[in-house]
This record gives sequence, C-alpha cells and structure tokens, in this order.
Amino acid sequence: QVQLVESGGGLVQAGGSLRLSCAGSGRPFSRFVMGWFRQAAGEEREFVASITRSGDYTFYADSVKGRFTISRNNDKNTVYLQMNGLKPEDTAVYYCAAKGSGGYIYTDFRMYDYWGQGTQVTVSS
Repeated sequence: QVQLVESGGGLVQAGGSLRLSCAGSGRPFSRFVMGWFRQAAGEEREFVASITRSGDYTFYADSVKGRFTISRNNDKNTVYLQMNGLKPEDTAVYYCAAKGSGGYIYTDFRMYDYWGQGTQVTVSS
C-alpha cells in the first residue's frame, strides 16, 4: 500500500507556471513507477507523464512535451510535475499514480495501482 497526496494546483494565467507535488507514504517510494494523469470536465482521464523508479527515464504526452517536466526525489518520497507555458486546454484535475510492479514507463491509467485525490489546475486565457 502507498498513500499519495497531491498539492500545488491553482489558478494561473495562460503562459504561467505551476509545480505540482505528490507526496507518498507507506511502502518505499523507490519501488514505484510514477505517473501523472489529468482529467478535464466531461473527458476521459489522459496520460501526462511517467518516470521510472530511479528517475533515469521519463516519457511525456505529445501535448505537454517541451512544456512539462516530471521528476522525483525518492529520499523525500515525492514526485513533481513542473508545468511551464500553461494553456487553457491544460485545465483539468491532475492526479499522480503509482505502479507497484514492472520497471519502465506506463501510459495506460489502468496499469496503475494507487492514486491520489487529485488537484485542480485552472488556466485562464
């Protein structure tokens, strides 16, 4: 078991930046592949970014590549999502997720075992 708590969401103007954090507790954080997903109102949950257990490899959705950066600090049991150049279409509830088995990158939300409660990001035009 691992518990995940996101923070850092809010309201920002287009072109602005936010950094989301996801703090984990329970099992050792380094055992989990981590991902960020988002869900806009009336839409399906979509993949944003994923990072391997060690943090050596990352992968991004095309829609955020070059603007968002996922990172992790296993000593602090935390994964981050730095979001720059925000656009109104980035508005959504952002969720972090943990996968307890496997060792690479996963983009399908159904592959993840644990989820946070989500944090709202709203980008105004």
